Amino acid sequence: MIRRMRFRTKIYCSIIALLLLFGVSLAVVISRIATRSLLEENKKRGAVSALNLAARVTEPMLGRDFLTMKNLVDELTRSSPDVSYGFVLDRAGVPLVHTFQGGFPVALAHANEVADDESFRVRLLTDGSSRFYDIAAPVLVSGDRLGTVRIGMSREKVSATLNELLGAILLTTALGVGIAALVGTGLARTVTRRVALLRRSAEEIIKGNLDVATAPRPAHMCWELMDCDRSECPAHGDERRRCWYLAGTLCPLCVEGEYAKKIESCRKCKVFQTNSGDELQDLAEYFDVMALALGDRMRALEAAEQRLGRQQQVFRTILEVTPDIVCLQDRESRYQAVSKAFCRFFGKQEEEILGRTDFDLFHSQAARKNREEDLLVMQEARPLQMEKRVTGAQEQRWFHVVKTPVFDEQRNVIGVLCNERDITDFKELQERIAESQKLESIGQLAAGIAHEINTPLGIILGYVQLMLEDFPEDSREHQDLRLMEKHCRVCRKIVADLLRFSRHTESIKEPLDLNEVLAQVLALVEHSFSLDRVLLERDFADSLPLVHGDREKLEQVFMNLLNNAYQAIGSNGRIRVTTDSGNGQVRVIIADDGPGIPPEIRGRIFDPFFTTKGIGQGTGLGLSVTFGIVKDHGGTIEVETLHESELEEARAATAGNGQKSTGATFICRFPIHSAAPPDDTAVPHPAQSNRVRDKSPQ
Repeated sequence: MIRRMRFRTKIYCSIIALLLLFGVSLAVVISRIATRSLLEENKKRGAVSALNLAARVTEPMLGRDFLTMKNLVDELTRSSPDVSYGFVLDRAGVPLVHTFQGGFPVALAHANEVADDESFRVRLLTDGSSRFYDIAAPVLVSGDRLGTVRIGMSREKVSATLNELLGAILLTTALGVGIAALVGTGLARTVTRRVALLRRSAEEIIKGNLDVATAPRPAHMCWELMDCDRSECPAHGDERRRCWYLAGTLCPLCVEGEYAKKIESCRKCKVFQTNSGDELQDLAEYFDVMALALGDRMRALEAAEQRLGRQQQVFRTILEVTPDIVCLQDRESRYQAVSKAFCRFFGKQEEEILGRTDFDLFHSQAARKNREEDLLVMQEARPLQMEKRVTGAQEQRWFHVVKTPVFDEQRNVIGVLCNERDITDFKELQERIAESQKLESIGQLAAGIAHEINTPLGIILGYVQLMLEDFPEDSREHQDLRLMEKHCRVCRKIVADLLRFSRHTESIKEPLDLNEVLAQVLALVEHSFSLDRVLLERDFADSLPLVHGDREKLEQVFMNLLNNAYQAIGSNGRIRVTTDSGNGQVRVIIADDGPGIPPEIRGRIFDPFFTTKGIGQGTGLGLSVTFGIVKDHGGTIEVETLHESELEEARAATAGNGQKSTGATFICRFPIHSAAPPDDTAVPHPAQSNRVRDKSPQ
């Protein structure tokens, strides 16, 4: 309601409200001060009257002259209109005389008792309909008390006097409000008329008409006052704007620059002193200058918008026709533009992507990786190239990615332009060629192994089985032969696994408890490891979820990793085997305290036929077979290592904070049997992924 009121009405109401507030506040303050003063004066008069009466009734009380005492009390009530009653009590509190017509109120006798050492006592009493101050004064003769004099001072008469005073104040305030309203009417009309002009000009600007004139035209323009004929001056001939609002004027008294720099010098000019006005005129002049400046800016913006529209159309055409995935992101990695290929690959509409970040659109791990790459490009201000596999809405594909920093006019990086070209067919061709070469080599090697190893193993196994018949089952020899038989069968199984690895044979999978599988493997190797003082430490998680796997192949994985750790340690060391679960996966961690893996070979440890052992001591297929089995189970394997040669550098980098030790830690992750397989189940070839992580400082 107040917002819809006219400005003039608001001024009227504000003036009247202020005067009323002032008058009411003044009346309240004066009434309180007057009330306090009159009440104090009333009590003082009552006290004086009580003391005088006490002095005058002393002699009649000694002579027991009740008539005289009655006359004195009546005289007091008649002479003072504020005294409502009066009475005299003896020393026992028995009333001797009083002025009450209907009988003495007994309860009043002890309502206000005064001590002998007090000159008087005042107490506010009420009879239910009115209030009065009861004043008691002792009657003393030579220190002996004869009785008490009591009088009552009416408070209602004081209130009546105050009401008359308050009425006078309110009447005066009302007269003042009326006079102020008449004076404010004239002032408000002057102000509101000029404000209404500003309002109409603002409405014209909203309608699009920037050619408005709000300020009145000066009686004399600056070139007339200064007798100037320099038409090249920007102020010459401009009747819409005052010269002090214009930059570059040619007046010798003006300071070069915009309004903020020259206004102080202009205030001393006779043009300013002649044509300047009050605040409302200043506001109108500012309004006119703003409208003209806004018109100039609007025309410049329209021209710039046309140029920008043409550039955007060219850019949009490029984004629509290019087969590459192209996107533009700002410094906060919010998408500003994307190509049609981007939308198709990720299965999203352009409206769903623009203004959002990778964390809003993709998996947190992929989003975090993209953000780290963007930050690297923006920090180093140079392009970044890589090959990476990206998961889309329906499939995963390989891309050659080029991320380029985007600069503004000051060469500040304001974003990242990413171009991703699909190289999946090229990568698949590379993998097929490498796979063919590997399978050819493995097939030849497998045939040789089958011929060279299976026959001796069969002979050894046959003799072991014959020797088992020569010893009783509870003898130590029989147990040792059984162990030899089992390991011969393990060797046979390794050869068979190698053949299956090269021929891509199917696995027989079932729900498995990896704690149980590890326990069986550790039981096989624990005795032989202990002969070289290599201790096995177990840290198995309770109630480990089941995984879907081939028991024999997983036993081979863990046997290979344990043997690698044992061979790396040699003697006097520890191997720790840990299991845990989380994020839909089961982890198996096998860590040793050996010398670690040298940096120059870390990227090749999972390659087929790569080995650091001497001739006849290894084929280089252990970790490659292990990698293939883990991949066949939908899992991943990675290694963290710190070599002896990096130990001193790592300790120096940490400045003694924390202990650094050598060794290698292999981490195998398998999906839980009951959980759905993750989107990114495919594991890249070891040479194409960063699965070997250094513990050394970067």
